[in-house]
Amino acid sequence: MKSTSDQIKDIKNHGYTLDFSTVFNHAFENYKKIAVYAGLMLLVFSVFFGIIAYLILVAFFGIDKLTNANFLNIQPQNLSQIYLVLYIIGTALVSAIMSPFTAGFLKMADCAEKDQEFNVSTIFSYYKSRHFAQIFAATFLISLFSVIVTTFLEVQKLNALGLVFSLTLSFFTFLTIPLIVFGNLKAVDAIKSSLILISKQPLILLGLIITIVGAVLVGLCAFCIGVLFTIPFSYSMTYAIYCAIVKTDKEDPIDSIGQSDF
Repeated sequence: MKSTSDQIKDIKNHGYTLDFSTVFNHAFENYKKIAVYAGLMLLVFSVFFGIIAYLILVAFFGIDKLTNANFLNIQPQNLSQIYLVLYIIGTALVSAIMSPFTAGFLKMADCAEKDQEFNVSTIFSYYKSRHFAQIFAATFLISLFSVIVTTFLEVQKLNALGLVFSLTLSFFTFLTIPLIVFGNLKAVDAIKSSLILISKQPLILLGLIITIVGAVLVGLCAFCIGVLFTIPFSYSMTYAIYCAIVKTDKEDPIDSIGQSDF
């Protein structure tokens, strides 16, 4: 089996084929295995992280400012240069810190695919794995670039263009983390590879992403809390897309005895 890097070189030169229905069915079958557990984890940790974030804000700014309706409505054009820099770096850092947590759901999808046991620790597995630095660096670079450009456009009162840029960048880089955790690529190589892979089949991949957005919207209609049980479909879809594009060796259960992901 060729390495991930070699496969990407071949794809860069010759492209690849992707069947919408095959990928969708794979994603849906995987989703059925993780939907309930992943949804419950999202519910629990959304509440937990929400409380932590609130306490941090109270500690730094006080309860009086938090009760101000305009406090969280941050407009970059209204910030001084120093606060604008802090806003950009802070936003990128928060995204980078949270990225191993979201990567844990890809690990859950992988475990479900291989009929391996997964639990709460699976969600946090990449915080202590050898992939942590690369996940953090890749997410920080993408987020920093995105926030810099969108903030500049917002300052120029081009908010719609900023939103389009942010969504486009997210689309072309959404395979970055799978390429790191499953393909063992470095941060910059994973970003470049994601751009290559998605640029070869943008329309089919966009269609698959739209199905994710549709699922999330359905979840929003289900008393809002339903969105937490449809978000895992995005992880299953990302996993299915990666598996359809990049071929991996099937691990022999006997060979895996005594081995660790860490």
